[in-house]
Amino acid sequence: MNPVLAFESPTIDFHAFAPEIVVVGVLVLLILVDTFGGDDRRWLMSSLAGIGLLVALIPVATLAYDSTNRSMFDGAYVVDDFALVFKALFLIAGYLVVLLSTNYIAEGDYWEGEYYQLLLASILGMLVMASARDLISIFVALELLSIPAYMLAAWRKRDLKSEEAGIKYYLMGVFASAVLLYGMSLLYGVSGSTKLTDIALAISAEATPLLIVAITFTVVGFGFKVSAVPFHTWAPDTYEGAPTPVTAFLAVASKAAGFVALMTVVLIAFPARADVVEPLIWALSALTMVVGNLIALRQTNLVRMLAYSGIAQAGYMLAPLAVASVSPGGLSTAAQAMSTYLVIYMIMNIGAFGVIITVARKTGSAELSSLSGLFSYAPGLTVAMTMFLFSLAGIPPLAGWYGKLEIFLALVEPGTASGYVLAVLVGLNSVVALFYYARVARVMWVEPAPDGDVSPIKVPLSLAAAVVITASLTLAIGVYPQFVTRFTGVDSLLSLGS
Repeated sequence: MNPVLAFESPTIDFHAFAPEIVVVGVLVLLILVDTFGGDDRRWLMSSLAGIGLLVALIPVATLAYDSTNRSMFDGAYVVDDFALVFKALFLIAGYLVVLLSTNYIAEGDYWEGEYYQLLLASILGMLVMASARDLISIFVALELLSIPAYMLAAWRKRDLKSEEAGIKYYLMGVFASAVLLYGMSLLYGVSGSTKLTDIALAISAEATPLLIVAITFTVVGFGFKVSAVPFHTWAPDTYEGAPTPVTAFLAVASKAAGFVALMTVVLIAFPARADVVEPLIWALSALTMVVGNLIALRQTNLVRMLAYSGIAQAGYMLAPLAVASVSPGGLSTAAQAMSTYLVIYMIMNIGAFGVIITVARKTGSAELSSLSGLFSYAPGLTVAMTMFLFSLAGIPPLAGWYGKLEIFLALVEPGTASGYVLAVLVGLNSVVALFYYARVARVMWVEPAPDGDVSPIKVPLSLAAAVVITASLTLAIGVYPQFVTRFTGVDSLLSLGS
């Protein structure tokens, strides 16, 4: 055999790939059922998708129990504790979104087969993202999760707002991908490698102008994906126009995937270039939380309010990365804080969207006024929504308070002026956020129901399950936060960059 043509096949660990394989198998099954199934196939789709996502959690659990770090493709794809935490997060978030979608999609004029196929395809991209340790695999995962999301945002085909949402999301997403890809190409040009560990070694000497441009474009590209200000303009219109379950998916799972990619690149590839990365992220964090909260104050539509609230929350989550390199354990503390907050944010935000979808089944509206007098005819939903809102504001004993505490600790631990200023900004913005969250609570508890209509809301089982699960976790994590922190360790990720 010609030695030039000989090559060694990569070793594939099928156990490490098992979650992805399960999701691909369920995706193929959905396509077959949708193609060859009978008239009842519409009602099978959500059940198959939900069960498939739960089954995919089994290999995640077995891999976690095995506790062995697995590396493939010369370190470009890694399955470690960090990856498993976020694979579980994406699968659980996907399952909760399926619960939110079941009745919403079945009762509308939608094609259910394609909806759940696109949802699982996007989740597959997120699973790949959690293990990606190479610029190519990160970009491929980002596009795999984004392209189905563009179509999901425009799923209400006869609704002009939904079509506008899809177009805006697509155009801004493509622009962000171009910016990110340009930054990645410059990183490859500077370092001669696409592996994050090799890039870290290559850029440790000095910050050349070309390297500064490369890092800036890469961070800005991720800034679009996590809706950081001033790259946030697509988010409010997309969230309002998209089907509400899709909005929940974009606000939680898609944003979390963007943060996972950002954390992976910054913590592994850029530790030596904190002098470039951290001032940029500091400015993004401060601007994002301030602008997000100030605009949220003026919103009367609940979905747009949560959109701007989500923008502000992105500012909180970015903050620890702005001071991560100052203290010896700063990288670990920052990553721990961000991971914990992402898990908590997923739970309380999906719960809030679940209540909005449930109430909209009666009122047909997501305006703030549609929640007037909710306690008089749906006390359970009122209590749950109040829990989610006050958790987002960081009020004990709900889960959000611990997420905020982790952020504060990560900011003050280095003992720097920049960290203290950012911590003060987080505190002040949390107070501002409490104002508009409390306004929603006042409308639900105090104001009378519109037109005196206090007829009860019929809550489908799937929606009830989603709200109960998220409300229970919001309270449980707030009372016993170690339930989350024991799973959000990131030492395995940081060891790759050492």
